[in-house]
Amino acid sequence: MEVMRKLARRLESRLTELDQVRNAGKKVVGYTPGGYLPEELVLGCGAIPLGLIQGGEHFAVESAGAYICRWIDPFCRAQIGYGTNHDDPYYSRVDLLVVPITDNHIRSISDLLSYHTNLAVFPFGVPHKKDTPSLGYYQVKLKSLKERLEQLTGTELSEQKLREAIDLCNRERRLFRDISLQRRTDPSRLSGPDFIALNHASFILDKTVMIDLLEKVKEEMDERPGNTNGPRLMLTGSTLARGDSKIPDLITQAGGRIVIEEFAEGLRPYWVEVSPEQDLLKDLAEAYFWLRVPPAWFRPGRERLDFLIRLAKEYQVDGIVWYQLMFRESYKIESYFFPDILKRETGLNMLTVESDYDEGETGPLRTRIETFIQSIRR
Repeated sequence: MEVMRKLARRLESRLTELDQVRNAGKKVVGYTPGGYLPEELVLGCGAIPLGLIQGGEHFAVESAGAYICRWIDPFCRAQIGYGTNHDDPYYSRVDLLVVPITDNHIRSISDLLSYHTNLAVFPFGVPHKKDTPSLGYYQVKLKSLKERLEQLTGTELSEQKLREAIDLCNRERRLFRDISLQRRTDPSRLSGPDFIALNHASFILDKTVMIDLLEKVKEEMDERPGNTNGPRLMLTGSTLARGDSKIPDLITQAGGRIVIEEFAEGLRPYWVEVSPEQDLLKDLAEAYFWLRVPPAWFRPGRERLDFLIRLAKEYQVDGIVWYQLMFRESYKIESYFFPDILKRETGLNMLTVESDYDEGETGPLRTRIETFIQSIRR
């Protein structure tokens, strides 16, 4: 697709753009990509949100060994490696790092980078249960974040600016949702790796640029021929970072087609929009915490599994590849019992694969994925 070439060019120039806007006085607010940081608050204060989503590189995981034990998942260890050794150039352009703490793995990023670097870190907790007190707690934390962003930028967040930011982010989410829904039936006009690349880019690029690219994707999808070859697969799991392309590439090379993805971290949630009414902070809290499908560490955890089953049916998939990172306990637990639920309710099989961002995994993973896809073909 021509738009993917445009995307690559925009990503190549993004670091230069960030330097230019920072020199002009704007602030850059980095954040961990678990879906609990409302970018609207950052945009409304006149700052630039930047998702720190790089991963997949074992050298970054290894370098974190000087600061933390290996029993933390590789994505979080990689962030510690990038932040302490300056291997990811985006970290050096962050004026404030916001870390919504969802579990001890993510907490390790906040704690270690606060202690071992000069990064200004703003952590806030995310409750693990959908109830009224938890929603109220999350809303209070958003208010604290708003005040910290106002202090950083010297700009008071007005209702008008926040409404404009909500509208902008809703447009982006709506485009992602429309594109995703077009993948429900054959022929496939957008590959899984391309959709993943677009989603990852949305954490990095300017919102107006990203919206323009997504609109062009929709246009090109209507015009290009589709692909009907190979089993239709769902790819789901804990974290899919930018640069962690091993599993999507192996699936594609083995003849599978990824038609839908669902990850708690690394991919932008796009199913729910913010409905702005009177209390905009409350509206943000409801959309980002209450209405979204929760990750595996929520209790009770059935909502996410029911959502996966619904997606499997709506997207008419032939199987599921469950990709989890090593040591992410909540997903590992689910991967043991969800295959039985999936088989009982859909008749589908699931392959579970696990990674520590080690290149030595590639051969065994290729064999398992090829065997799984061959079994579906049979």
